[in-house]
Amino acid sequence: MRVIIAGLGIQGKKRLAVAGADAVATVDPVNAEADYKSLADVPLGDYDAALVCTPDEAKIELLTYLLGRGKHALVEKPLLAPDNAALERLAALARQRRATCYTAYNHRFEPHFVRMRALLQSGELGRVYRCRMFYGNGTAADVRNSPWRDKGAGVLPDLGSHLLDTVLFWFGRLDHRFRVISCHRFENAAFDYFVVGAEGPPVLELDMTLLSWRNHFTCDLFAERGAAHIESLCKWGPSTFTRRQRKLPSGRPDEEAVTLVQADPTWAAEYEHFKRLCGSGESNIENDLWINQRLNELTAASLAGGRP
Repeated sequence: MRVIIAGLGIQGKKRLAVAGADAVATVDPVNAEADYKSLADVPLGDYDAALVCTPDEAKIELLTYLLGRGKHALVEKPLLAPDNAALERLAALARQRRATCYTAYNHRFEPHFVRMRALLQSGELGRVYRCRMFYGNGTAADVRNSPWRDKGAGVLPDLGSHLLDTVLFWFGRLDHRFRVISCHRFENAAFDYFVVGAEGPPVLELDMTLLSWRNHFTCDLFAERGAAHIESLCKWGPSTFTRRQRKLPSGRPDEEAVTLVQADPTWAAEYEHFKRLCGSGESNIENDLWINQRLNELTAASLAGGRP
C-alpha cells in the first residue's frame, strides 16, 4: 500500500518511520523537509492512503478531502468536533466511497491492555465492581509553549481520549453518565490535571495529568472473584500485569504476574491493523462518536466551572 504522511511533526515522523517503504510522500505547510505543502498538490494517482498527523482543527477538512476521493485515512487521536454531526458525515462519506477512516489509539495494542480485555471477556473475574486508571506525563511545559495545544480542556482531550477509548476497548459502549470530579490549571492556561468519574457497574475513575514528572500508567480493577492490575506501558517499562484470585471466605490471594521489558510494539502493530482494515473498507468512527460526545459534555462542564 502506498501512503503519504500529512503533518511532519513528532507524530508524523513516528508514522513515517513505521510506514517505511510504503511511504511515498510527506505533506506539511511549514516543515521545509516535506515533499508537498498541501494535500491538493499530491497527485491522486500516487497514493492509496494517508496518515493524518496534524493539529485537531485541520482533521475534519483533511479527512473530508481524502475520503471524498476514495483514499483510506489513519488519523491521530482524538477526532473531535463541536457535535457529532460532522463525524456522522465523515462516516457516511467513508461508507459511500468504501474508504477506511481509522482513528489511531495505539494503546489498544499494548500487550497488557490486550491481556486485560481477554480476561474481562472470559468472565473469570465475575462482576466487575470498579476500575481506576491513571495516565500521566510531564509535558506541561511543552504544551504551554505550543502555539496550539494549551487551550480548551487541555489534558482532557489529550490523555482523556486515550482513557475513554480504553474503557471502550475493555467494556464496550457503556451508557454511563460521566462527571468531572476535579480539574485544575496548576501551570498551564488549559487544564493540566483532570479527574473524571462515572457510577457503575463498573464504577469508573479516570485520572490524568501533564504534571507526572515520570511518565506513568496504572490500572486497578476490582471484581467479584479477584483483581487485575497494570503497572506502566511498554514504552516506559518495565510493564507488569498482575492478576489476583480471591480466596473465600478470606485470605491471601493466589497471584500471577507477567512483566515485559521491550520496546513499544504498538505503532507497528497498529499500522498493520490499519492496512488490514483498508482491505475491507472498515472504519471505527462509531467509537469516535461515543468518545466525542463524552468529551464535549465534560469540556462544557469543566469550562463552566460545574459538574455534569
